Amino acid sequence: MESGRPWTGAPRAVLRLAALLAVAVLGVALIPLIARLRVPARQRWIRRWCLALVHAAGVRTRITGAAPPVGGTLLVSHHVSWLDIPLLAAVRPARMVAKTEVRAWPAVGTLAARGGTFFIDRDRLRALPGTVDRIAAALRGGSAVAAFPEGSTWCGRAHGRYRGALFQAALDAGVPVQPVRIRYRSADGAVSTAPAFVGEDSLLASLWRVVSARGLVAEVSPRPPIPAGSHPDRRSLAEAAQGGFPGPAPRAGAHPGHPPAAPRPAA
Repeated sequence: MESGRPWTGAPRAVLRLAALLAVAVLGVALIPLIARLRVPARQRWIRRWCLALVHAAGVRTRITGAAPPVGGTLLVSHHVSWLDIPLLAAVRPARMVAKTEVRAWPAVGTLAARGGTFFIDRDRLRALPGTVDRIAAALRGGSAVAAFPEGSTWCGRAHGRYRGALFQAALDAGVPVQPVRIRYRSADGAVSTAPAFVGEDSLLASLWRVVSARGLVAEVSPRPPIPAGSHPDRRSLAEAAQGGFPGPAPRAGAHPGHPPAAPRPAA
């Protein structure tokens, strides 16, 4: 359980949820206009919109550090929540790598598809090499791509090992890897599991838990980029990107009021 008084009142939570949906819908509506902007202006608006999404949910942000503003870069982070997606984009707008189920998410699925997301069908792993090739081509073309190499979400107090497949795209394209650490803390500074999106959790239940949380803070820490060519293979590159993150636990802890749950396939 979260310590202290972690939950806000239902009326405030309803207002946060309404604000979150309004910001998401506004983002969908503005896509044609934002797409016409020059790259620097477009990236500024995307960052602002992503932060507006997070703040509308009642989550404060602390971002320390930055990613290279231009050039092909693979951004990677461990995966706890759907909040990770706008938080990574706030560091640097990028094409996401996501599971195919994200296409069906309200508003978010539309934004993901229009934003050039690379969708991975985990039931068709034979298609993965082709997806890696497409990601490498985007990286060579100067795009940033953001991914969650664990392959599943975890509770925030434990993490899985980074899988190497997506790092092959960075090796093939000859681009740097930008590790980013995302942590969620409650009002008392303890690690919070409220944003965790694991096990049999539904998106609606996760949304409600986030907008109901009191004093939730997202800490986003981009680490120094790992230069292209500094590691000979994808396994060593994945280990370097994961850095000091803890290894996998036997079972990922769940959010407040839920028993421990198995990791969920990554968004």
